[in-house]
Amino acid sequence: MTVTTQPSCADGRAARPARAVLRDSLTVGVGVGVSGVAFGAAGAGAHLTVAQTCALSLLVFTGASQFALVAALAAGAAPVAAVAGALFLGIRNAFYGMRLAERLRLPVALRPLAAQLVIDETAAVTLAQPDRRAARLGFTATGVCLFALWNLTTLLGALGAGAVGDPARYGLDAAGPAVFLALLAPRLRDPRERRVAVAAVVLVLAGTPLLPTGVPVLLALAAVPLAAVPLVGPAGRGRSGR
Repeated sequence: MTVTTQPSCADGRAARPARAVLRDSLTVGVGVGVSGVAFGAAGAGAHLTVAQTCALSLLVFTGASQFALVAALAAGAAPVAAVAGALFLGIRNAFYGMRLAERLRLPVALRPLAAQLVIDETAAVTLAQPDRRAARLGFTATGVCLFALWNLTTLLGALGAGAVGDPARYGLDAAGPAVFLALLAPRLRDPRERRVAVAAVVLVLAGTPLLPTGVPVLLALAAVPLAAVPLVGPAGRGRSGR
């Protein structure tokens, strides 16, 4: 009797067929890419031109930072404060990049291009793959699909919002904050993360009537050190296993 064994990787996981990797990549790329419509509308709500909105998607290409930027601008924040908040959110991509560089081992000439595609979604798909071949395919397929669709839907959203006049009349100015919260909420799984988020909200709300526009957003950074404080109570004991 002939026994057929499935190829395995160095870490013991079974190798994945290219079709399965592409399926995952396209699912993520299409599922997230269509939300570029909301960003295009949010850009119009922040009184950015179509060209400015599309330039953000082309050059920045990291949804949370883009939504944070236009939400801050729509709220009347100073451009410097809005950019600072967006940059702070984008720091995580640098850590993704270090992890993905080890995983992908791309040629030096390709690394600058690949860096533009390092975001939450490409990192998630890439790191879920069992071997370098599948990781490279997943990274490339997810990144290209998402980049193309995100920019196309950004253009459509900006043009559509511009065609109806003042976006605030239709509530489109709320698209940025709403989608930003939708992106943030699923990431608050850890009690420490929720504690930091709640403290940041309290600081912003407390500072809004007292400080110049845009400064309360930066004040929220003071909540970050809470992430280093050990949890007390059942949640902390459950995590420590003691």
